[in-house]
Amino acid sequence: MPATLEQAEPNTVTPRSVFILRFVTTIVLWSIALLIAFSGFEVLFWLLISAFGLIALLEFYRMLDHKGLPNFKITGMICGAVMLGGSFYYFSKIGPAGSYDFEVAVLLFFLLTVFARQMFARLRHDEPLQTMAYTLFGLLYVLWLFNFITKIVYLTPRSSNGLLTGQFYVLYLIAVTKFSDMGAYLTGSAVGRHLMVPQISAKKTWEGFFGALGLALFSSLMLFKLMPGHLPGLTWTHATILGLLLGFAAVVGDLAESIIKRSTDVKDSGNLLPGIGGALDLVDSLLFTAPLLFFYLRLVIHVP
Repeated sequence: MPATLEQAEPNTVTPRSVFILRFVTTIVLWSIALLIAFSGFEVLFWLLISAFGLIALLEFYRMLDHKGLPNFKITGMICGAVMLGGSFYYFSKIGPAGSYDFEVAVLLFFLLTVFARQMFARLRHDEPLQTMAYTLFGLLYVLWLFNFITKIVYLTPRSSNGLLTGQFYVLYLIAVTKFSDMGAYLTGSAVGRHLMVPQISAKKTWEGFFGALGLALFSSLMLFKLMPGHLPGLTWTHATILGLLLGFAAVVGDLAESIIKRSTDVKDSGNLLPGIGGALDLVDSLLFTAPLLFFYLRLVIHVP
């Protein structure tokens, strides 16, 4: 999310109203997504997640356009749609193993497609290399990372009546990530004094960073207490470690997008969402927390 880890400012009226608008918009959007997930309409949930992912990818390519950086946005969008659709099919119908093979195949196909597309484009100095690199990076940074939310949904076994159970971990992921963003903003706005990475953002502070970790940890422990039977494999120890790890990853995700926005001279990735900006501004923290949670569940907790 943009504008987290804020440094304290004399005028708190405008930042507070902006924060409230962002908070309300975020709650409404993710509440709709989670309601769809818990309703059992798997295709509808996938369509919603895919729409956010593709819009975020398009915003990324438009940010490159704003700076005049070359990219094959149409090729990237088509390959991204294929990845999202195929991954959902394999995870929902066949299982994780088939999805991993499919993703590797898609990435290989995408690499070959980008090289083939470049053969019909002009060759001038290092522009072909830049075009391919920016296009590939967009797919990996936005869609490949964001697609881990779909993977988390299907990571845990279905119930005896065939219903999904992974949506509880998606709820856990979104809540901890967004509480981290909230903790960063509130703490940084209230007591932020020491700049964290001024070369990236003039508003991120160390106080906000520790506020993000604290609220992420608190939300992780509270969710574990409230949903003990719906988060298989999770213990108090895992909830503590994950709270800190996800809080840290959320901060890194926010800073990662700040690097991209500063490099392309844009304030927000778009203007789709009131008070937030674009879809990429909404999901930036999740791009890092979703894969971290997925691999923690797979490699540490050993969720089947």
